[in-house]
Amino acid sequence: MLARIQLMQYVIYGIASFFFLYGIILLAEGFYITNAVKELHGEFKTSACGRCISGMFVFLTYGLGVAWLGVFGFSAVPMFMFYNIWSTCEVIKSQINGTAAVEQICVDIRQYGIIPWNAFPGKICGSALENICNTNEFYMSYHLFIVACAGAGATVVALLIYMMATT
Repeated sequence: MLARIQLMQYVIYGIASFFFLYGIILLAEGFYITNAVKELHGEFKTSACGRCISGMFVFLTYGLGVAWLGVFGFSAVPMFMFYNIWSTCEVIKSQINGTAAVEQICVDIRQYGIIPWNAFPGKICGSALENICNTNEFYMSYHLFIVACAGAGATVVALLIYMMATT
């Protein structure tokens, strides 16, 4: 399990550095196709190679935009899961502590498709769930999920703005 988490960290680092470099390349390409070049070099003439490169960047950005739109949609899933678990935590907090009813309140993680249905234990109930609900990490993860979703949304908007400006 730890190897999977480390693998996901490296994938995220790779994607972040790819988009950083891609953003710099798009910035340079946008600079060279504007009138700023005309001011520096006199006349502004486009070549067939320049048009091909611009077209390639538009299509590549379109593909990345569609893929990143999927990332944006997928990043909403952890927020949905957190909201469901948080609402269960609120039910536990509203119960009188120490009653038998609290031990029957459960969250089944298997229903979200993260772990297989035959995983044991697939659900957490009662006081163990209450302990999770009272940790700072539980609420911090929600804020991190919101930031990830907002970042993915901002990336989609940036890619769309580039495509609109270039085309």
